[in-house]
Amino acid sequence: MKRRTVLKLTASALLAAGIFAGPAFAEGDVLKFGASAPKTGPLAGGSAVTHWPAIKLWVHDVNAAGGIKVGDKMMKVEVIEYDDRTSGEEAVKNIQRLINVDKVDFLIAPYGTGLNLATAPLIAKHGYPHIAVTAVTDKADEFVSRWPNSFWTLGTSTAFASSVADVLKTLRDKGVIGNKVAVVNVADAFGIELANAGKPALKEAGFEIVYDTSYPLGTQDLAPVISEAKKAAPDAFVGFSYPPDTFALTDQAKLADLKVGAFYVGVATAFPAYIGKFGGAAEGVLGAGGMNPDTPVMQAYLKRHKEVTGMDPDYWANPVTYASLEILKQAIERAGTIDRAKVIEQLKNGSFDTVVGTMTFDGNINRKFWTVGQWQNGVFQGVSSTGVGGEKEPVAKKGWN
Repeated sequence: MKRRTVLKLTASALLAAGIFAGPAFAEGDVLKFGASAPKTGPLAGGSAVTHWPAIKLWVHDVNAAGGIKVGDKMMKVEVIEYDDRTSGEEAVKNIQRLINVDKVDFLIAPYGTGLNLATAPLIAKHGYPHIAVTAVTDKADEFVSRWPNSFWTLGTSTAFASSVADVLKTLRDKGVIGNKVAVVNVADAFGIELANAGKPALKEAGFEIVYDTSYPLGTQDLAPVISEAKKAAPDAFVGFSYPPDTFALTDQAKLADLKVGAFYVGVATAFPAYIGKFGGAAEGVLGAGGMNPDTPVMQAYLKRHKEVTGMDPDYWANPVTYASLEILKQAIERAGTIDRAKVIEQLKNGSFDTVVGTMTFDGNINRKFWTVGQWQNGVFQGVSSTGVGGEKEPVAKKGWN
């Protein structure tokens, strides 16, 4: 039996907690949102940091402020949640149920590139806005042509991979690394696309790839990968990885004392749990994403996230997930209706104020995003972007102790 969780912070509950500041809701004035994402399976750890807490905070913030204004009515928000078990087939079933049985007004995008792609045709068929947050792909323009209801916020594989090559080139120009690079990737849509874009970018930048391999999603023992990479004596290590393997690759690199001047791993490098696990060994590690944590808006977001959810957000996709929901709310309010076609038009043509700054969609795609971050003095700082601004200079990795 499917697990159905309803996340709803009602007016009475908020009043009891002393944190409700908006007008009272009329009975039945509820906007139903549907969410399907991993709570179990290989991607559950990532969604537990990036996806679900951002949704919880958004529901709290919206209802505490009085709800979403639809025409002349304030409507509170509830979210019906399902676990897709990190399965595309299960995700499709969940979306079907949310649309046909739960009859939700809007959908929150799934977690991960593969799950977004698996569900996109169904979401498009039923005309729901689809703001794909945790999806990195070079085919976004093609997907927009295929699914004009879809919007892509996090970036492209080529931009991410090219930025990795650029950061390594910067470090090489500083004289802290040489030309030899080991490249590994998870054999999922995310890892495959990044590797396919990254290897040519590295070669074009004058790097020699001395080790190159992939591994299946869900692989737990990555000691052989690090062992073989170490034998190749690289100057830099690049892993296009998902959360479990990001941790596993780092763990094995530390145990093997992989001596490289640059160490890059993918999704989850930006997680608080990463530095929580590796401590000082995380210093200098490069990874996917980043942010400028020094802005007043981001400082306030980080504080509020901790207070409401009881946990720290990651330093990349969590605030972008929250921003995507801010965008959807603003589009609904500007449309003045829950007519999804009219909301999609607002998404196409609007400019939106979010916790990560002003965001607009150029052909349904956000063109300004963070690409590479680095742990510096205990903070995951953005070191490369496609024009966001506020980047820090990358530094060399100086050992594991």
